[in-house]
Amino acid sequence: MWSHLRRDHGRAALAGEAAAAAAEAMLDAEAAPAPGGSAAFFDVDNTLMRGASIYHFARGLAARDLFTTRDLMRFAWGQMVFRVSGAEQPDHINAAREAALAFVAGHKVDDLVSLCEEIYDDTMADRIWEGARVLVRRHLSAGQRVWLVTATPVELADIIKRRLGLTGALGTVAESVDGVYTGRLVGDLLHGPAKAEAIRALAEHEGLDLSGCTAYSDSYNDLPLLSIVGHPNAVNPDDDLQEHAAAHGWPVHEFRRHRRALRVGVPAAVAGALAGGVAVSMVRRRRPL
Repeated sequence: MWSHLRRDHGRAALAGEAAAAAAEAMLDAEAAPAPGGSAAFFDVDNTLMRGASIYHFARGLAARDLFTTRDLMRFAWGQMVFRVSGAEQPDHINAAREAALAFVAGHKVDDLVSLCEEIYDDTMADRIWEGARVLVRRHLSAGQRVWLVTATPVELADIIKRRLGLTGALGTVAESVDGVYTGRLVGDLLHGPAKAEAIRALAEHEGLDLSGCTAYSDSYNDLPLLSIVGHPNAVNPDDDLQEHAAAHGWPVHEFRRHRRALRVGVPAAVAGALAGGVAVSMVRRRRPL
């Protein structure tokens, strides 16, 4: 891991550099390819996987009585406003940040990593888009490195990376002291400009030529990420990204069978959150005291 993080470049830069440093620390030294060449970068939520990975993780914690139904509702609301307007509204960024930290503060890092593995296998593995798997295999078969780049906590992103046999994962870094989460982030959520900063930092250290790299995302909020590589791709794009991709001739990959029904939007996010919360509440009520 790099010896220091430059704290004078702003929260986005700090988040990006922290993500790159954490990702490097998690790399398998024997499996890591030699520096140089190109890579493919995949966003996770609604690009590689149906739905929000962090929300599925939160539901898994709730089902295991490590997260209350009220926490789940608060978390879902924070994720919703972040998804809709987080790039433009600082207050919404703060709400999403607080919600993301609420359920990790005070927990041991090792415990959360173990839960990440269990919850991924139970509820997230079958949510990977088959079309995304094909794209991933195409890059791996070509001898390219494949990285995840996501606002999801880096510990969860690393589990997804290992399960799919990818090179590495760039994710949000939560601060920990003596193996326990403090409830603070290193920098900020790895979102928007922070993703681009993470890739720049990684490329500099790994010797990647970004003009030969590829990136995939579903969200217009990831335009900073998509714009710094030579081969940007839209996957299951929101309306703004769809329009931008069409205007610039970017490839568009649509994995949703019924785009209107499966569109990632506010109603779907809220409905899923409410359904999950109600389900957890019902299970708890049925348990004997």
